[in-house]
Amino acid sequence: MRRLLMISPHFPPDSSAGTHRVRLLAPHLEAYGWRPTVLTVAEQDYEGRVDPELAALVPASLSVVRSRALSPRLTRPIGVGDLGLRALPGLRRTAWHLFEQHPFDAIFITIYPTYPAILGPMIKRRFGVPFVLDYQDPWVSAWGKEVGGGAGGAVDVKSRSTRALAERLEPRVLRAADAVTAVSARTYEDACARTGASPRAVAEIPIGWDSADLEALARRTASPRLIPDDGRVNICYTGTLLPLGVATLRAVLTAARTAVDREPQLADRVRFHFFGTSNQTGGGEPRVLPHARELGVEHLVREHPARLDYLDALDALRQASALLLLGSSEPHYTPSKVFPALLANRPLLAVYHHESTAVDMISAAAPPPAARVITFAEARPVEAVIGCIADALRALVSSAGEPVQINRSALDPWSARALAGRLAAVCDRIAA
Repeated sequence: MRRLLMISPHFPPDSSAGTHRVRLLAPHLEAYGWRPTVLTVAEQDYEGRVDPELAALVPASLSVVRSRALSPRLTRPIGVGDLGLRALPGLRRTAWHLFEQHPFDAIFITIYPTYPAILGPMIKRRFGVPFVLDYQDPWVSAWGKEVGGGAGGAVDVKSRSTRALAERLEPRVLRAADAVTAVSARTYEDACARTGASPRAVAEIPIGWDSADLEALARRTASPRLIPDDGRVNICYTGTLLPLGVATLRAVLTAARTAVDREPQLADRVRFHFFGTSNQTGGGEPRVLPHARELGVEHLVREHPARLDYLDALDALRQASALLLLGSSEPHYTPSKVFPALLANRPLLAVYHHESTAVDMISAAAPPPAARVITFAEARPVEAVIGCIADALRALVSSAGEPVQINRSALDPWSARALAGRLAAVCDRIAA
């Protein structure tokens, strides 16, 4: 049994999206000959809300080591809140200590956050161990160039400087990596082209799904009612609204207005419920309602900006009449929310860039009428498919509440166990 050190600052009970990458993969690696140890951050050093139910999904047999991070009370006054930066000194000390206790055969470092990735070359030089760099999102992306932390998502000084630092660090780390994995092939292909890196192994490993999550949901004795049982067609969206996803949102809201203009009775029959759009546990400002107000469909929209706990989000999907999935203008965008939506057994409408891997996943598991997928591209922007979205919305409303057929076996290649096998094969290759 080989040993794998998995470095991920986000890990349960942390409730951010990045926590699920290692949570899903690690428990299944021993089946493929790799015993993982997860190196993460101490619970008291997370800024956001912690989720005890999410922590309960982590098997007790999994080895988890936690290191302290600098307190945000000390670092935020000087403009540093990034968990990766705050955790970096503690992760380095603890990694060194773990290697001195018992060597590992390989290292797996997932980003975001990005700064712990620099530990890969450091550990490789010090201990001679190969490492896998894993991309959940691009290290260098539109941030700091097209979007940023300014008003309305505008580029500001901080986002511009963050991008400049990323452009310096990524080539050094990626060229030293023995393997690169990512949620989509486009993500690692762009990264390698950008940096000139040529790792020994690459693999596409999406954020998958685990039947254990569904079993935990079924065992819940009490669930909050997040979507009213009022006889309406309640369409649910869960997840952050990203700046590069605004155009897709506006296209859907415009399509809803078009559908209501054609059939005025839909104004009282349909409601859209958006959860977690701010990606903040404490609330945050609405991101959907301002666009709905501008487009004249505010009466159709209910927005709850605060991020939901994981099992609450799964419950919201099952309480809905139908589901909505929104893509980004970035072709590589592959949201983790695809699988929970498919497993909720509700009809859904998905609007994605045609190159997103989500398109094939949904089409394989949920052909129409279970899912209606509308795609766009650079040559055919999302504004050009508003009529198609309006037609799909009307069809979705007519089928809401009816049983849908989801081909669960078609999702097997993206189960956590199968994806862990892909990662194990990568580790076998670089550790040989």
